[in-house]
Formats: sequence, structure tokens, C-alpha cells
Amino acid sequence: MLNNHHKNLATFIHLSTFSRFVIPFGNFIGPIVLWAANKDKSEFIDTHGKQAINFQISVLLYAIIIGTLSVPFFIFKLFRGLDVIDFHGFHDFHINVGEPSPLLYIGGGLGALAVIAFIIELALIVKASLSARDGQTFKYPFTINFLK
Repeated sequence: MLNNHHKNLATFIHLSTFSRFVIPFGNFIGPIVLWAANKDKSEFIDTHGKQAINFQISVLLYAIIIGTLSVPFFIFKLFRGLDVIDFHGFHDFHINVGEPSPLLYIGGGLGALAVIAFIIELALIVKASLSARDGQTFKYPFTINFLK
């Protein structure tokens, strides 16, 4: 039987992912601790705990992929023209600003994608918390099911 205590625990499992803003890796530690301590109490808590943990692992994996793709674009742009600043004393100081490279646009686009994904992640966590509070199950989109 689903009661308010189970709904509250499932809600706190989702909301505990926000602890990453205070504790390093809190988005993993919080849900894992709450889920592991309470997963035997209810199938509802077990389902929400697995969803929250799977979503956080998936987000980490996607962030690593986006970061791995975007970093080379910035590095190629930085080291392509090392003569950007010519400093020959204060009387002859020049900064050469050329046209931005397409690599910079691609890297910046991937960075913007990461910011948008972060905002969507926060919105999905809030949505999952509200669903748990209302006693409904919630399935995060684009989540890889590591825990089944």
C-alpha cells in the first residue's frame, strides 16, 4: 500500500540530487544512500530510486561525451595562432583579433548545448519529484537503465 511516507521518500530521493551543489558527487551519494536504505520498504521507492540513479549516471555519461567532443575544438583554436598577442613594451602593444574559426563556433555550440541540457536536467528532476509526491511513477527521458 502506498502511503505518504513512501511518497515523501521517493520525492526526497529525486530532490537529493540537488545536494551536488553543496557536496561533491552529492547527486550520486544522496539518491544511492536514500534508495539503499529504503528500497525494501516499497516497490514505489525502489522504482523511483533506480530512476533517479540511472538518470544521474546517464547525465554524467552524456556530459563526458559532450566535454570530450568540445574540448578539442577549443584547443585547436587556441594553439592554431600563438601570435595573438605581440608585446614589445608599452609603446608597441598589439592584439591581433582575426575572424573566429568555425571550430570555435562548433565548440561554443556544444557548450551552449551543455547549458541547455543542464537546465532541462533541473526541470526533469523537479518534474520527477512532483510526480513522486503525487504517487505517480516517472520515467526520465534518454535514460540508460543501468539498474533494473
